[in-house]
Amino acid sequence: MECQKVNEVERQNQLPQPEVPNRGTTFLGTCFNGLNALSGVGILSIPYALSQGGWLSLILLFLVAVLCWYTGLLLRRCMDSDPLIRSYPDIGERAFGYKGRTLVSIFMYLELYLVAVEFLILEGDNLDKLFPNTGFKFAGLYIRGKTAFVLLTALVILPTTWLKSLGMLAYVSAGGVMASVLLVGCVLWVGAVDGVGFHENGVLLNGGGLPTTLSLFSFCYCGHAVFPTLCNSMKDRSQFSKVLLVCFVTSTITYGSMAVLGYLMYGEYLKSQVTLNLPIRKIGSKIAIYTTLINPLTKYAVITAPIATAIEDTLVFRNSRYLSILIRTVIVISTVVVALTIPFFGYVMAFIGAFLSVTVSMLLPCLCYLRIDKSAKRFGLELVLIVGILIVGSFVGIIGTYTSIKQIVKHL
Repeated sequence: MECQKVNEVERQNQLPQPEVPNRGTTFLGTCFNGLNALSGVGILSIPYALSQGGWLSLILLFLVAVLCWYTGLLLRRCMDSDPLIRSYPDIGERAFGYKGRTLVSIFMYLELYLVAVEFLILEGDNLDKLFPNTGFKFAGLYIRGKTAFVLLTALVILPTTWLKSLGMLAYVSAGGVMASVLLVGCVLWVGAVDGVGFHENGVLLNGGGLPTTLSLFSFCYCGHAVFPTLCNSMKDRSQFSKVLLVCFVTSTITYGSMAVLGYLMYGEYLKSQVTLNLPIRKIGSKIAIYTTLINPLTKYAVITAPIATAIEDTLVFRNSRYLSILIRTVIVISTVVVALTIPFFGYVMAFIGAFLSVTVSMLLPCLCYLRIDKSAKRFGLELVLIVGILIVGSFVGIIGTYTSIKQIVKHL
């Protein structure tokens, strides 16, 4: 997901290129790109999300999937209104002018930044599980545990952020999809073969945990920023609606399988990342954790590149190599500070889902569509559905944001 968002933002900053006939992404290739957009670190927390809401919250998973699939179709319709639209911010500008473009861009950049923070938290949590009680001395201080691994991860990642050309790092669509499938397979193996079993009953419904559940579910389906780019990249744009259907059905099956497996294995004892529950001595667990650790190392630079580029473009000396390195180093340092200050993977993800993902995936597509297509304002089933999505999205956004911020503050 994250890499695809970055590709979309990067292409905004490039000069338009003349279209070359008979070129473009195939249907299957676009499906892989779309699945990668919807298959991010959210798969690690989907069992925790189910444990917070109970078995009946699976219905909400399917509901969020359907709503986000429909708003994806709305973005496609917005694109059909103007052949010059190439990106999500273009849709915002078409609907609400420069303010609309600015609003969409702010939400996208903020989401990218917080996902980069999540990467560091994830690396710290899982490396600490693999190598407990590890530490090192620096400037007379002994640094150990998650803090040590977050700092070491940042040092490894830092040189990659200085690269201007990130094409190779961004080319992970098929690998990202395979990693998600492998992760589900490893969790199934640990439960069925390595002796953990599927003995937990769980609860039918936990009303108090539903805001967190909905926020995490929303995070899992926040690939909308890349949908316009995927559509434009296709050889046959008319098939994009089918691509969306394939991507949402496949990702929902993957998410649902992981949620059910994890909840049956660990029940109410699930941690924010299912890999933190897995028995470390089992080979299936190690494969799952190492698979989890690889992607953030390759994606972090791609995630933060558009943020750095946006900052550089506002400065006078935008072509200075040293200034570019300084800006990217400061971004890495700032994400390290945030990751160490708020090291709560699940709560931070819930905040991203409630405040940013709901806005980008539910609210903005509906508002832009109503503004661009005047006929959509006529009373009918479509208008009722769109208004319903706006109401549900606003409720989830407000309650989920409040709940996640409250939990973060409580644990500081």
